[in-house]
Amino acid sequence: MNTERAATPSILPTHVRTLVVGAGFAGLAIAARLLRADRSADVLVIERAADVGGTWRDNTYPGCACDVPTSLYSFSFAPSPDWSHTFARQPEIHAYLRKTAAENGIRDRLVTGCELVSADWDEATARWRVRTSLGELTAQVLVAATGALSTPRLPDVPGIGDFGGTMFHSATWDHDCDLRGKRVAVVGTGASAVQFVPEIVDAAERVTVFQRTPAWVIPRPDRTLTRVEKWLYRRIPLTQKAVRASVYAYRETYVVGMTKAPQVLKASELMARAHLRRQVPGRDLRRKLTPGYRITCKRVLLSNDWLRTLARPDVEVVDSGLTRVTERGVVDGSGAERVVDVIIFATGFSPTEPPVASQLRGRDGRTLAAHWSGSPAAYLGTTIAGFPNLFMMYGPNTNLGHSSIVYMLESQAAYIDGALAHLASGDAVGLEVRPEVQARYNTSISGLLRRTVWNTGGCASWYLDSNGRNSVMWPTFTFRFRARTKRFDAENYQSVGIGAADDAAEAAWS
Repeated sequence: MNTERAATPSILPTHVRTLVVGAGFAGLAIAARLLRADRSADVLVIERAADVGGTWRDNTYPGCACDVPTSLYSFSFAPSPDWSHTFARQPEIHAYLRKTAAENGIRDRLVTGCELVSADWDEATARWRVRTSLGELTAQVLVAATGALSTPRLPDVPGIGDFGGTMFHSATWDHDCDLRGKRVAVVGTGASAVQFVPEIVDAAERVTVFQRTPAWVIPRPDRTLTRVEKWLYRRIPLTQKAVRASVYAYRETYVVGMTKAPQVLKASELMARAHLRRQVPGRDLRRKLTPGYRITCKRVLLSNDWLRTLARPDVEVVDSGLTRVTERGVVDGSGAERVVDVIIFATGFSPTEPPVASQLRGRDGRTLAAHWSGSPAAYLGTTIAGFPNLFMMYGPNTNLGHSSIVYMLESQAAYIDGALAHLASGDAVGLEVRPEVQARYNTSISGLLRRTVWNTGGCASWYLDSNGRNSVMWPTFTFRFRARTKRFDAENYQSVGIGAADDAAEAAWS
């Protein structure tokens, strides 16, 4: 371990064994795993922002909270008895991630304000040549932990640059913008809009919500944790583990309806319809807000006040689409212009076109984006043929529609740890998944997805990439993914740099 670098982490080393890009849940999961195994491990984490936290650092919009129970949406190795609610709010989650980074020694291996510019596999020396905003370095192993929800997406709408008022994306909330007495247009009705619109309506003069596709909405079973529960979690940690296990087991049952028996989801749909009837008295508005696809085809939203908010007289729902932005406001599909002071885009991200894919070049010199051609694919969502010693966190086909992504990230971290241990125990300096193994795996995943609600439910979602393939979702129970990643399957990999021919390259690292 380079102790000089650890003492002055703001200065990049010339070489590091394992470079982790990103310090959100994914980056912390792998860094913590490696450092728990060996506190002296040569690990460096670079983060383009000024702090850890990823999406939970960036998304500070009013009402931002998690829609997975916090007992499950947290690291298994870092339980906390201090959560205030069963569904944690953004400030708490960010504080939790900061604490996790400090307690697991990650702060000492972290360089903030350091953005990845490019990373190229050097065949001659069998290492990654990495350019960052703070300089260059090489790495034996590169872990891309940049997340799927890291770069906001703005719609391609004519005139978007002509607007004379204030305009921002919900993921980069403008806290200097005072919404009191303002006419506000909100574009999008996804998970973030559901949370912040009810928070801003009392301040705004009027809110116009542009809806492309209605979402199924069910009540959010959120409550404040009692002092007794917190005491039990602190004094008898096994109780918190039991709660986590029960929440996990319950949510795994959703998989049956999503992947095998859609009729099981009928109860959830009836609940959503009843919730809509209770909160929206107007028949015309209810018709606008009723989806025409099966529940869970798109992300199901949890809210106790979203539908009620849309029924207010000072809120308008426009379902004809946003066709143009003018200097004064927004124009809908019928050609009607609405004069507004503020436009807030709640239009999500681009998980099937992650920016990092354009920054990574494999053994043939082509970028990962070029390899994928609009349809991301990997082996176990983690390794990619043609890109030796590259590991992805939250890669293709690891997203979930029912449970916590943290469970998947910890599974990937264990798999990567096993790969690095295998690498350290042999003569190879690199590992690359065999192309035929990756191809068979993705054929199998696509086959399992073919009959799932995400593919057959009648919706157009961000789960489907530009080629129409579902390159986002994991198609079955999460414990099966954990079983697949529990052991590093070296037989499915080809080694890089074995033998005397690589002595010069290995000597260059020492």
